Amino acid sequence: MKKIILTLLCIFTFTLAQAQYDNWAVGVKLGEPSGVNIRKYFNNVNAIDVTVGSYGGILSNNREYRQGVYRSVGFSFQAHYLWHNALFNSEKAHIYYGFGPQVNSRRYYPDNQQNQKINYQKNVSLGGSGLGGFEFFLPDGRLSIFLEGGLYIELLPGPFFTSPNVSGGVRLNL
Repeated sequence: MKKIILTLLCIFTFTLAQAQYDNWAVGVKLGEPSGVNIRKYFNNVNAIDVTVGSYGGILSNNREYRQGVYRSVGFSFQAHYLWHNALFNSEKAHIYYGFGPQVNSRRYYPDNQQNQKINYQKNVSLGGSGLGGFEFFLPDGRLSIFLEGGLYIELLPGPFFTSPNVSGGVRLNL
């Protein structure tokens, strides 16, 4: 009986120690954008990654935009379809890459409204973003840390406005 319990305990521990796939992961992301991050793994190759939070607080807080500037932090929503692969045949380290839509909402300060009472406009922008990243699963397999970088290219209202997306964070794999 002790051998059966010990064997089952070893199997259970080994199962928990593996990277978690075909499940959900929830975490926080700091950088551009920052916010709550949710990931759904579909298999050993694909995932959907969604981040809801803020944009413009670290890399592009005061940045030229069209005929004016951005001077504030705004809301951001981004979603990516990802492909991920084990790095060096390790279940603990993965690289991933993907693309998807990004929507941002920030205050835009046009040059022609400098002397007016309200000198900004609320600006909602829509574009696409691509990213690549590295994820490392800690020994228990449920917690992972990640670093990622990419590029946002706006389509509306300022076509081809680009901004870097660089962030890192931690996820709990459920």
